[in-house]
Amino acid sequence: MNLTGILFGLLVFLTIGIYHVLVVKIEYHLGTWPWILFLLLGLVCIYLSLVSTDETCSIFWGYFGFINLWTIRELFEQRRRVKKGWYPSKD
Repeated sequence: MNLTGILFGLLVFLTIGIYHVLVVKIEYHLGTWPWILFLLLGLVCIYLSLVSTDETCSIFWGYFGFINLWTIRELFEQRRRVKKGWYPSKD
């Protein structure tokens, strides 16, 4: 029995929820400047995905790379949602 797909699906489910909360908290406390950290982390993960010799590890690194890159967009979208009044502002 191969559980890789099930484990990957669980990982995706959990990280989407965790990153949603993370984006809200980071934007509230720090603003959008941490986008550069997500860019660097995303690029490192994509690099690791490219050089990984194990296919499963490459998939996981690729996923983490792209979820971190997507988080950049979400940080700026969160700022727009705060301006619309959908989320509380620290100001």
